[in-house]
Amino acid sequence: MYQQEQIKPYNSEGSKREQVEHMFDNIAHSYDLLNHTLSFGIDKIWRNKAISYLIPFAPKTILDIATGTGDFAILANNKLNSDSIIGCDISEGMMNIGRKKVKKLGLDNKITFQNEDCSQMSFTDNQFDAVISAFALRNFQNLDKCLTEMHRVLNVNGHLSVVDLCTPVSFPMKQLFYIYKKVVMPTLGKLFSKDATAYSYLPDTMDAVPQAQEMVDIISKAGFKNANYKRLLFGMCILYTAEK
Repeated sequence: MYQQEQIKPYNSEGSKREQVEHMFDNIAHSYDLLNHTLSFGIDKIWRNKAISYLIPFAPKTILDIATGTGDFAILANNKLNSDSIIGCDISEGMMNIGRKKVKKLGLDNKITFQNEDCSQMSFTDNQFDAVISAFALRNFQNLDKCLTEMHRVLNVNGHLSVVDLCTPVSFPMKQLFYIYKKVVMPTLGKLFSKDATAYSYLPDTMDAVPQAQEMVDIISKAGFKNANYKRLLFGMCILYTAEK
């Protein structure tokens, strides 16, 4: 068991999966505003890097794991012009916001949403040309199972592109980021989301989740080939890529 799998949003009974679902339902109304505010809008650039990796492969069918409110799926559609994208998540509250966005943009014929537990998805083997995910690895109750499932649903020669937050390792960003995640994130999170716990839980899992080469080794163990990582913006974010 990885350290982040033992960290739950709330000090109460129930599995991590159940508590994460409850947490994201709670903060769904403010998630987009907070996400862009807390990252100073840089999260959009990080997502763009993950999608840009896929451009040479021109995937026609895409699965967005832990899609949340659908921003990553919408970006993938705009940049890749795929035939279909399914965004899956355990939080109906988040996906309901995503459904409204997609309908407003007239993309509901190309982007759909589905409630799925990443560790046991209902999709068939070899169903998607690409699997993408943003800022979700630290929320998985069973990281190994989720990655194995991502591998299972990918087509032969399909590609994985995952972007996730991490802890910077170099001075002075390491020290500045410590203050940011321990003070700024919880304070703003509590103010805007009205959930005092969520934005303390998220920084804690950023420290705990396997990162860089350790995560690459875990991805490889799940069956992927040519797994790599690239640090973005002084190591505050990492792009993981691999193929089936």
